[in-house]
Amino acid sequence: MVIKKTIKKTSVKKKNALKAKKTKKISLKKSIKTIK
Repeated sequence: MVIKKTIKKTSVKKKNALKAKKTKKISLKKSIKTIK
């Protein structure tokens, strides 16, 4: 039970990290467009 909980937490953290990376890339693209 405890092991499953920790695995879920790590997977959620990984998903959040991937989402953050995607949002950062999108924001960078938007900022580049506004500069141009």
